[in-house]
Amino acid sequence: MSQRERMVVLCADDFGLAPGVSEAILFLVEHARLSATSCMAVASDWPRAAALLQPLSATIDVGLHLTLTTLPPLGPMPVLAPQGRLPSLPGLMRAAFTGQLNGREIGTELRRQLDAFMAAFGREPDFIDGHQHVHVLPTIRNETLALLQDAALTAAGTYLRIPWEHPARILKRGTSRRRSLVIAGLSLRLAKQARLQGVLANHGFGGVRDFDPRMDYRHFFQRTLAGLGANSIIMCHPGHVDAALRAVDAVTTTRAQEFAYFASDAFCQDLAAANCRLSRFRAMTSRR
Repeated sequence: MSQRERMVVLCADDFGLAPGVSEAILFLVEHARLSATSCMAVASDWPRAAALLQPLSATIDVGLHLTLTTLPPLGPMPVLAPQGRLPSLPGLMRAAFTGQLNGREIGTELRRQLDAFMAAFGREPDFIDGHQHVHVLPTIRNETLALLQDAALTAAGTYLRIPWEHPARILKRGTSRRRSLVIAGLSLRLAKQARLQGVLANHGFGGVRDFDPRMDYRHFFQRTLAGLGANSIIMCHPGHVDAALRAVDAVTTTRAQEFAYFASDAFCQDLAAANCRLSRFRAMTSRR
């Protein structure tokens, strides 16, 4: 390995959300274009997709994508989802910042999602994060850390993906600055708590974007690679657009664009030009 080569975890989110998303991610995993994927155990496609992912799991990190927005929860949540469906992200944020979340209810649902992940996949997740970064919000962050401790995941080596990046790097990179700064600011408390509790976590994060199909995604990814710090994770959202995806999520066209880029020679060329190599988290951190 050259002295300047940088290792990075490239993580595709939303595995299990819809068959088209799962199949696109599986293709990229099979062709060594990803080093992690984050799975939605609440989604209807998860049990089927998990069986297809399991034979490939030795080559990538497979995580649990804690989900508390939009989809139905796995069990009753009379406070957060009285009608049987989780709120939108703005609704969840309002509840979190006004003290309206019930910690016990949240914790119980997170444990159900962990149990559903393990039932379908057969082992603990390599990492935990949150769909739409919900795990950084008040109450939810405490329950996420409690899940790691109470389920003995920390002892098993499960790491926590935190969307924290130093503001100076965000400003220098110059892509989706406002959104990135907001997410980083919301992540700071979780990053500090995780460090105090000895939870393994990444030190840098990239991939935050506005899902505008007019964006030149290759240029965006090049800028992301150029601005990475040590122990960084880049999230992405590739997928094939199908009727099942359209029924549950507004992010469609950009998933197809991201898939086309990661499946292309241009992606490999950009990694080489940036002197970056895809890595699993433990391999990346062991070289520090």
